[in-house]
Amino acid sequence: MRHFHSIISYVFHPLFIPIGGTLLYFLVTPKYSSLEVQSGNILPIFILTVIIPIIFFLILKNLGVISSIFLPTIKERKYPLYISCILLLMILYKVIPNNYIHELFYFFAGLLTATGAALILLFLKFKTSMHLLGMGSLLMFMIGLSIHFEINITLAISIFTLLTGLVATSRLYLNAHSKNELLIGFLIGTCSQLIIFKYWL
Repeated sequence: MRHFHSIISYVFHPLFIPIGGTLLYFLVTPKYSSLEVQSGNILPIFILTVIIPIIFFLILKNLGVISSIFLPTIKERKYPLYISCILLLMILYKVIPNNYIHELFYFFAGLLTATGAALILLFLKFKTSMHLLGMGSLLMFMIGLSIHFEINITLAISIFTLLTGLVATSRLYLNAHSKNELLIGFLIGTCSQLIIFKYWL
């Protein structure tokens, strides 16, 4: 059972949330976007949010700064969150403007807001669940896309809601977080996207 929950934690790692939201947009949107626009967003975002963080993780682990990809302690989380904020800013100012899609721009603005909030809480000695922050952000983005494009993706939203619950259960089972840390992470993720809604809905 522990292996199952560990797999869930890896599959739905917050590292994959930015590229997940990007792919979700292109799967859901009824608007035409050329292959050039899609690749112009997907490839750089994948490199900046998956490949580069993995490289930084390996460097930080070799230096002894962090011990695990799940960043179990407050001290270990600071540097990856700094890096994450910088990479999200690069996406907002360098990647998306080249092939501008305003829905994606505000999704990443919400992610940056949520990551910044998690970083602030770290200075207050509170360890937010980044798994639930990511799941909450993506779930609210799905709801926003459904409203924005007036399309029915209720089934997908329902399934993702169940998956969010499964991720929360896995983090509790693995003793990675307390209930409060999971709840605050989820609220930060959903509220950061919800606040941004007024700019693009």
